[in-house]
Amino acid sequence: GCAKMNPKAIKYLGIKGEVEIVIAGKKKLRFKVLAWDKTPENEVWCNAEEMQMHGIADRTIATCRAPLKTGQ
Repeated sequence: GCAKMNPKAIKYLGIKGEVEIVIAGKKKLRFKVLAWDKTPENEVWCNAEEMQMHGIADRTIATCRAPLKTGQ
């Protein structure tokens, strides 16, 4: 899937192409990142239906980072 992020946040986090989203230190998901100015700097926007398929509720707090290793 895809995740929309503010370009400033993408630069600050050192994200290049993909973002890794970690929920409760257990569930890790990767998304192609799209820079979008209208996304607030402290938010990552993803498709709600896709998140529900992964068992993630709306407004879940998660850690977002550049992937630690490629291909994991």
